[in-house]
Amino acid sequence: MKRFLIFIALFITAFGFSQNAEQINWMSPQQLSDSLVTQPKKTLIYFYADWCAYCKKMEKHAFSNSKVIKKINNSFYAVKMNAETTDTIHFGSQQFINKEAFSKRRGTHEFALLLGSRKDRKFSLPVILLFDESFKLIRREFNYLTTEKMLAFIAD
Repeated sequence: MKRFLIFIALFITAFGFSQNAEQINWMSPQQLSDSLVTQPKKTLIYFYADWCAYCKKMEKHAFSNSKVIKKINNSFYAVKMNAETTDTIHFGSQQFINKEAFSKRRGTHEFALLLGSRKDRKFSLPVILLFDESFKLIRREFNYLTTEKMLAFIAD
């Protein structure tokens, strides 16, 4: 009986790990900056926060889908950034900080505000942005995307 239970536990553990083997090759904004200089490529930027329920749902479904993962990894540089980080970000020749980190409960980083704000200057999560090889904005989305909508969003 013990051997059987150990076998089942090992099987479940191995099966669980194989399910999560595929993932998006996320990079930091700094890595993106360096990569765009050496080899221009389309870019997907995803801003999230730990408290964002729609962000978590999108990560669980759309960003975990094998078709989405394959398309993003093959066609884009992918940046995933917590919009509330207090890290200093160097992008190109500029430096960005979270000026709101100590004045607001959930301060938004200025890099996220610069790239992810709406036309009315409001910022709400999740934010997904697509840029061309010259880092010119192609499209942006400020809502939860299902797997199907994500596939349409990243389609050429």
